[in-house]
Amino acid sequence: MTRSRKRKLQRLHGRPSAIRMLAASVPTLLAGMSAYAQTTSGGLEEIVVTAQKRTEDLQTVPLSIQAFSTQRLQELNIQRFDDYVRFMPSVSYQTLGPGFAAVYMRGVASGGDGNHSGSLPSVGIYLDEQPITTIQGALDVHLYDIQRVEALAGPQGTLYGASSQAGTLRIITNRPDASAFDASYGLEVNSVDGGGMGYLAEGMVNLPINDRTAVRLVGWHRHDAGYIDNVYRERTYPTSGITVSNERFVDDNYNEADTTGARAALQLDLNDNWTITPQVMTQKQETNGSWAYDTTVGEFKLAHNRPETSDDSWVQAALTVEGKVANLDLVYAGSYLKRDVDTESDYSDYSYWYDTLYGYGADWYDDNSVPIDPSQYIQGKDRYDRYTHELRISSDADQRFRFVGGLFYQQQEHDIQQRYKIDNLGSQISVTGWEDTIWLTKQFRVDKDFAVFGEFTFDFTDQLSGTIGARYFESDNSLEGFFGFNDGYVSNPAYGEGYCNSLPVPPDTFNGAPCKVFDKTTTEDGVTPRVNLTYKFTEEAMVYATYSEGFRPGGINRRGTLPPYEADWLTNYELGWKTTWFDNRLRFNGAVFSQ
Repeated sequence: MTRSRKRKLQRLHGRPSAIRMLAASVPTLLAGMSAYAQTTSGGLEEIVVTAQKRTEDLQTVPLSIQAFSTQRLQELNIQRFDDYVRFMPSVSYQTLGPGFAAVYMRGVASGGDGNHSGSLPSVGIYLDEQPITTIQGALDVHLYDIQRVEALAGPQGTLYGASSQAGTLRIITNRPDASAFDASYGLEVNSVDGGGMGYLAEGMVNLPINDRTAVRLVGWHRHDAGYIDNVYRERTYPTSGITVSNERFVDDNYNEADTTGARAALQLDLNDNWTITPQVMTQKQETNGSWAYDTTVGEFKLAHNRPETSDDSWVQAALTVEGKVANLDLVYAGSYLKRDVDTESDYSDYSYWYDTLYGYGADWYDDNSVPIDPSQYIQGKDRYDRYTHELRISSDADQRFRFVGGLFYQQQEHDIQQRYKIDNLGSQISVTGWEDTIWLTKQFRVDKDFAVFGEFTFDFTDQLSGTIGARYFESDNSLEGFFGFNDGYVSNPAYGEGYCNSLPVPPDTFNGAPCKVFDKTTTEDGVTPRVNLTYKFTEEAMVYATYSEGFRPGGINRRGTLPPYEADWLTNYELGWKTTWFDNRLRFNGAVFSQ
């Protein structure tokens, strides 16, 4: 069972005194971004979003969209993934800890998301223009100096493609500003109800180099205090009679996390029409313990017998080029994301109950055939490399007929390793070449996606507009490698090294595994459409009707006897409205949909 506890905090944030003096004569951070977050006199904040790949007022976008501006993020003290999703009614998630959240929108879930050999996520996550969606969990990007966060509910298959089947989350960073020097900081000390002490230090500096060039540097370090206790317990395995304890791992406030990261961006205005923005962002997140507890042990308590850690490091290098060709806007957005995740997980509850129910403990012994403690644990290594490229062109948004379209390509490589281990396991039942390993997964997965997309909008009258769009895609998914037991443990060759002997020409090894038991590829293509009609009664009230589709690519079943699985599709019928009342003091937006 997973559950969090509330934080009590003391927070200090602001700018150095020299910057406060400067603010009297030059725009500060929020004022400098007034095109995106502006408050009318006595009214609600107005937010401009780029959900449709162009700059628009949120209240004029015919989508079910929720957005948090810089100011709102600060007011709500939003720092990380689970802070902002709790304010989004259309978003839900399941998590095993920081960096391992499976995200869902509008309740769309297949039940098997997050498995390294399974379907891609149904919700796409973007950092600026670049997708950062990885299969085993959303990146837990620390949110500081962020321009806004957007949640686009419903299928976004036309403009965002694969893995935006049920919706899209977008994190938009603040860009360098050549008009003025700026800096800010945040300091926080917090205590968790019934847990430990945490702290946060973060800062930003914007450095103009000349009137066309600026650098923006951001850094942070956060310690999240634990609140789950790993308590002492002894267990006697029924089959062998061996009694074990978790004395080595007993600890209060067991689930702690440390997050350190930085972001650096350069903006160079080549002339009045062309801008280049390279950016590098990196983060390292180290956690200890579990974010779940066992109600049979006690609230916010568990009794685990093996290490539980995670080391999640990633870096993304991105490049955005923006310019004009005649009266058309041109954007290139490319990125490279590298993510390395090392994990340790306790699996002793599984071991105990399988021994209790099925006599599992009789199978585990050392090289002298003496029974051993059968408590299992998992050591995992995941290595991601992700390349994305998008070239997009759009017309003037003020024209009666307008369009946006482009080309998209991405490739994600995932090197997968999981070792299910039992200490002192006999070599005759360990996977060949892998000491103490009862089960080994050693695989390499590649997901490719190419697409051509476009949307066209026409204003039939000043009040009535129509949009039609489509995305043609080609996807390619491959999976190869080994999974299984040693022949000394299992007699079924489909689940062990015995399968290697049945191969026509078995290779010696696969990345250190006994052999390659499968090597499969599946390809697909298709079209996702979107049709929309929008009617504006006044500048403060509009309704829209939308038909849209979203998809996830198919993939490989690692069992050799099973065929690949095909893409799954989501069809959406939606009626929505956006209204503003009482001189922009009240907004009432909503949507009804059938999926």
